[in-house]
Amino acid sequence: MTDQADTSERKPKAGGKTLSLKRTVESGHVRQNFSHGRSKSVVVEKKKKRTLKTGGEAAPAPAEEKAKPAAAKPVPEAAPEVAKPAAEVAPVAPAAPAAPAASVARAAPAAPEKKPARPRSGVVLRTLTEEEKAARAQALDSAREREGEDRRRAEEEARRFAEEDERRERERSAAAARAAEETARLAAEQEARTRSAEDTKRRSGAEEPAAPARPSGKELAAEEADEEDKPKRSAGHAAPKQPAVRRSEDRRRGKLTITKAFDDDSGRQRSLASMRRRVERERKKHMGIQDAPQKIVREVVIPEIITIQELANRMAERAVDVMKILMKQGIMLKITDVIDSDTAQLVAEELGHSVKRVAESDVEEGLVGEADTDEAKLPRAPVVTVMGHVDHGKTSLLDALRKTDVAAGEAGGITQHIGAYQVNLSSGESITFLDTPGHAAFTSMRARGAKATDIVVLVVAADDGVMPQTIEAISHAKAAGVPMIVAINKMDKPDADPTRVKNELLQHEVVVEDFGGDVLAVPISAKTGLGLDKLEETILLQAELLDIRANPDRLAEGIVVEAKLDRGRGPVGTVLVQRGTLHVGDIIVAGAEWGRVRALINDRGENVQSAGPSQPVEVLGLGGAPEAGDIMSVVESEGRAREVTDYRQRVQRDKRVGTGNRTSLDQMLSQLREQDRKELPIVVKADVQGSAEAIVQALEKLGTDEVTARVLHVGVGGVTESDITLATASNAPIIGFNVRANAQARDAARQAGVEIRYYSVIYDLVDDIKAALSGMLSPELRETFLGNAEILEIFNISKTGKVAGCRVTEGVVRRGSHVRLIRDDVVIHEGKLSTLKRFKDEVKEVQSGQECGMAFEGYQDMRKGDVIECFDVEVVKRSLD
Repeated sequence: MTDQADTSERKPKAGGKTLSLKRTVESGHVRQNFSHGRSKSVVVEKKKKRTLKTGGEAAPAPAEEKAKPAAAKPVPEAAPEVAKPAAEVAPVAPAAPAAPAASVARAAPAAPEKKPARPRSGVVLRTLTEEEKAARAQALDSAREREGEDRRRAEEEARRFAEEDERRERERSAAAARAAEETARLAAEQEARTRSAEDTKRRSGAEEPAAPARPSGKELAAEEADEEDKPKRSAGHAAPKQPAVRRSEDRRRGKLTITKAFDDDSGRQRSLASMRRRVERERKKHMGIQDAPQKIVREVVIPEIITIQELANRMAERAVDVMKILMKQGIMLKITDVIDSDTAQLVAEELGHSVKRVAESDVEEGLVGEADTDEAKLPRAPVVTVMGHVDHGKTSLLDALRKTDVAAGEAGGITQHIGAYQVNLSSGESITFLDTPGHAAFTSMRARGAKATDIVVLVVAADDGVMPQTIEAISHAKAAGVPMIVAINKMDKPDADPTRVKNELLQHEVVVEDFGGDVLAVPISAKTGLGLDKLEETILLQAELLDIRANPDRLAEGIVVEAKLDRGRGPVGTVLVQRGTLHVGDIIVAGAEWGRVRALINDRGENVQSAGPSQPVEVLGLGGAPEAGDIMSVVESEGRAREVTDYRQRVQRDKRVGTGNRTSLDQMLSQLREQDRKELPIVVKADVQGSAEAIVQALEKLGTDEVTARVLHVGVGGVTESDITLATASNAPIIGFNVRANAQARDAARQAGVEIRYYSVIYDLVDDIKAALSGMLSPELRETFLGNAEILEIFNISKTGKVAGCRVTEGVVRRGSHVRLIRDDVVIHEGKLSTLKRFKDEVKEVQSGQECGMAFEGYQDMRKGDVIECFDVEVVKRSLD
């Protein structure tokens, strides 16, 4: 090939080191011969490994490299720019001894002459300055220190790894020893059990040596067959093949297969009952009798509403049949339509099924337990509700009994919550008191207090007598059917008159014992303590007559007398336990809320673990604040509690939305009237549920046919940002009763311009809302008659138009006042006077009997003989009475 020729011609020039590429591909033609004289020319290429050469020497041929694999590689020529020291050039050819630096430099003809490289000896340090020597010495010392630290760190790591390995080895050895001990113990136990079994077997064999083995059923059958075959075989005849005895388990051997049919000699036979049924079917077929399918009567459970498809599925009937029955009754429905329970019951009974009606409210069945037996009941403390008019001294009486001061803590000196207290008397007896508000807005609170009580103490001030809320308290006590004790308070005042109070009570069918009735009356003074002992004795006497008992050994039941949302403790409900015992950890349901009791706090602020009958406690752990007056019950599981509360919440939601109510004509007319009514939207937040309820009821009573207060949202707890958002969207003020807004809510209200009003007395709240509603009333227009004028003549004036010449017949006519044009006792026009002249002069008014000229604003159709009535309109501001 031309490889050597090319390399010989391409020699480097004297001063340069040009790199060149050799040909790495050699090509040629090869003739391929095939059968039948065919041939083909093929181009064949031979590729070589590409090698690079430097400067003046050429790379050896591949053949030479393969021939001499152990030969030393040539030393590449040093670069002309840099003269490398001998220590760096020598390692290039490991097979040959290192050449000195001078010979290497002379080997390159094109390299320029350079100074010989400085050897690494102490001579170098002689040329350095003192500063460089000190720096190098310092660097060497630092390097030695780092090296020492690295060595020490490596030794510590190695020692720690060795200790860890040794610890692991000890643990593995201990584990192996324990495993060996366990294996040995198990083997010993197995050997002991085996030895014991062998001994038992040996003893049993020694006791019964002559007991023969009992033959099996197959062996007995084989022996009997041999006994029967013996005479025949003795006669010289072959024994016939006997069929196997068919055992009872063969009848239950399962499906017959081909293998079983050919292997089993007995074959598969029909049962006797099957043969009888087949014969009966054949007989009925020949006689033309057909069996009608027997009707299956099912008990169909029908809820309040159900679809046609679901009803058909429960009856196992076709949905088409159900639709046919409905069509006969004139009801055209689809398969997915919903029908009520009455219609579904008619369809099911017509198809011959029995019906069981259920309602969605059945989930509440069993929530309240059955009545207790007399043997299980034990005496309990009486529950006494103190009722009466506002400021008659109800809370002061309780303070005197409890020797506390609750009234001083109430805003305005009036009670606005239901308070539950238990008083322990010196005799060891206990009385539970419920303090109800006396203000007119707290009617529902008084009603709840009367329902949850055993005895009602009616407090009447001796100087005031019977007042409206006193009469209402009497009505609540009579409706609840509880006995009443009249406490005539404020006997320490000079104008106290108990006889007047007793006479006024007679008007409301309350007859005291002094007048021959059965109502006990006790004169007391909560301020001085007069008659308090007599009142306690009277309450205990009445309770003894009532024989108040309850069963404490059962699941607790009670009533929620008050509920609130505490910022630190969450929803808190004041519960009066009526029967059973409430424990910490019980799962309770109160209205539409449920939860697990986390803590019980009595009226003195102490944590207790349980609460028995007639004991008021605060319950912590509810999911939300329940409604005051809800029944509290203990359930067995969370699933049961969640089921009941989901149903109650759904019912409340349906009531608010009003789903399923068809609109009648009267309702449509009332809705049209309500559309013209002006509304004042309000957001109410209160401290407890009872106060919020009382505020809503008081605001609803303020409405009229023209204006009304619409409560957008009522809740328990402080004012939050969500309340601000709702008030902003509805342009409504926020009423806070004994609550405050947090910092975020205040900032949001300030930015949105929402007004937040705080109240602590319900009087002020009702008065402010009433004033706001009064301002929304449209003012009343009141007319004041001035006089009449008769038109005598009509004059046409070019610039002014028509002017009526009139004579004032009655009263006075003033310019700018309102006028009516009356023709034949019919009002034709109503407007204002634009011109009032007398003898070409503008005047303010014209007296009776005088003539004048009048013109109307925007009206010209006046005729002779018309009457002009003049009057003034006064705007009178209205208010809610």
